[in-house]
Amino acid sequence: MKKIIPIEEGDFYLTPEGYRCFTEQYHLKRGYCCESGCRHCPYGYNKKTNSISR
Repeated sequence: MKKIIPIEEGDFYLTPEGYRCFTEQYHLKRGYCCESGCRHCPYGYNKKTNSISR
């Protein structure tokens, strides 16, 4: 079961389109890569090759 991470200041920002974009800070707190091709992924996931480079 995945634990719920509380969202704190600095965990996301709103894009000009109004979407919530999670920052590297949030991804590191979460502790794993969701393999969704996130803009600020600190785990090195590449959506085109479906692989994580460390």
